[in-house]
This record gives sequence, structure tokens and C-alpha cells, in this order.
Amino acid sequence: MNVDSLTFSDKFKNDSNSVILDVRTKGEYAEGHIPGSKLIDIMSPAFLQEIEELDKSKNYYVYCRSGNRSYHAGMAMLRVGFQTVYNLQSGILDWYEPLEQGL
Repeated sequence: MNVDSLTFSDKFKNDSNSVILDVRTKGEYAEGHIPGSKLIDIMSPAFLQEIEELDKSKNYYVYCRSGNRSYHAGMAMLRVGFQTVYNLQSGILDWYEPLEQGL
């Protein structure tokens, strides 16, 4: 489940069934996020409800700032029936590609 940034990038770019999930706050997301990522804030009271609404047949690539929140988000996703969840182990701090800004 935990992968480094190079593996994370390579896997989602070559996965036609991928969804990139950013679990940081809206403010963090606006400052810079991986292009194409979907925001679901793990700190939101609606987090579990929001992940339940996602397509469980997709492969999820989850990240946060440092890898901690995304690890916990990924574990929560696995507990509710998601099959394939990858965590960007060191978070966006270790990301080497350009980020997109704004919401």
C-alpha cells in the first residue's frame, strides 16, 4: 500500500482505472495539488460518507502533506471494501512533478 513518489506517479499514469485522491484540507489543496486529483478532506465529519460514495472498482492513489493522513484514509477505505489503495508514503512533500494551484 505505501509507495514512494516515483512508483506512485508511474502506477497512476499507467493505470486506466485510477483515481487520485487528496485528503488534505481545502486550503492545502488550493496551495498546490497533483493535477487531476479529487479532494476529500479526511478531517471533515463527512469523510466516511464521501468515501462510501466512491466507485470501489477503481484503483485509488491517496496522498496528503506527509503521508500520515493518507495512510489512515487508505486504511479506512480498505475497511469499507475498497480493493486497491496506494498511499504516497512521504506525501506531497516528496512530490517531484509540477503541482496545480487553485480549487
